[in-house]
Amino acid sequence: MTLGAPTASPPLSVTEHLDRILGSVTRLPAVTIPIAHALNLTLAEDVHAAVSVPSFDNSAMDGYALRRVDAAAATAETPVAFRVVADLPAGSAENPRLGSGEAARIMTGAAVPDDADCIVPIEDTDQGTQTVLISRAPQAAAHIRREGADVRTGDTVLTAGRVLGPRDLAAAAAVGVSDLSVYPAPRVGVLSTGSELREPGTPLERGQIHDSNSLLLAAMIAEGGGIPIQLGSVPDDNNAFEEILRTHADQVDAFVTSGGVSVGAYDIVKAVLAPLGVWFGPVRMQPGKPQGFGRFPVAGEPTTAATGPAIFALPGNPVSVFVSFEAFVRPALLTMAGRSQIFRYTQRVTTSVGWRSPAGRAQYMPTIVDWDDAGTASIRPATAGGSGSYLVASLAKANALALVPEDVTEVFAGDVLTVTLVS
Repeated sequence: MTLGAPTASPPLSVTEHLDRILGSVTRLPAVTIPIAHALNLTLAEDVHAAVSVPSFDNSAMDGYALRRVDAAAATAETPVAFRVVADLPAGSAENPRLGSGEAARIMTGAAVPDDADCIVPIEDTDQGTQTVLISRAPQAAAHIRREGADVRTGDTVLTAGRVLGPRDLAAAAAVGVSDLSVYPAPRVGVLSTGSELREPGTPLERGQIHDSNSLLLAAMIAEGGGIPIQLGSVPDDNNAFEEILRTHADQVDAFVTSGGVSVGAYDIVKAVLAPLGVWFGPVRMQPGKPQGFGRFPVAGEPTTAATGPAIFALPGNPVSVFVSFEAFVRPALLTMAGRSQIFRYTQRVTTSVGWRSPAGRAQYMPTIVDWDDAGTASIRPATAGGSGSYLVASLAKANALALVPEDVTEVFAGDVLTVTLVS
């Protein structure tokens, strides 16, 4: 086995490493897809109305379409009689002529006859089908939805940069749009490394563990707007690892690996990728100190900053994977997906207990945010083990990450920290 040389890179701050990553990734080229497939994607071009909404004058009520002047004297005591000359359900193309004293029974959404200038709700009638008695004089243009009252042909309905939700798709469909220009979700290959890994549920022998990282990463990629492509796990074998990457390099926009990035004798990720130009080095954070990032060359071409899928080489311990993804991978994938908002919501929250933090490293503490009856938030570590990188079972309790600055070595109850809400 060929081993990678020990890193000589000076430790980077979290901000420096993130800036390098965001300076390398760009949003993916826009594609045009059917509207039904655009949910949660970012709109690349403004959407303009192809038709007005409503596209014709239509009834806002079940009732009777007629000429207002003919019913001006109608009261409950002296109702006015009309002859019903048509029956108009929604979707009818009929446009009956209405003379004096004539009405058309009409359903909600049906096109209003050209000769009618108001709708009398069914509640103000005796609901007749041959003749109808009108018991209240209608107001001008009563209960008519005018053509273009919502939007007119050519109006901008949705603006570029919007993340498309269900209501956006409905709006686009309503104005006659069938296809949308969007930035696609990045396809991300997920690969765990380590000869000790076994599928969840498989009986374990001494020294073996279940592979939770693949599931963790795939779920976080999907939650972050990407499409995870599970590549499984690979043992500590340089050739097997490189073969999987080369097989899938032209099918993905990025790889995310876990494990094999430190200075151990079996750190195959670093051994394979460092000679290809992928950067490896320490980042001043805890957990997640060893990191790697670069581009994987397609078809054996030399790697450059602009070619090949991005590759995020993360540490192997699950909490380190979680923190590293939140700090670096998620913002990068959202950038690739065309999002303008790439960071999670943060707020300043008071700590309810204290804990230690390593000197010279930004600590990401998995925490639980509690709210009292007055709605005031406070935080506490999700586990007594703190930010230990192996505490994957306890990680499920956390709903936030608290950031302890590099120059702080002890947090006291009552301190105020910046907290990233992760659920």
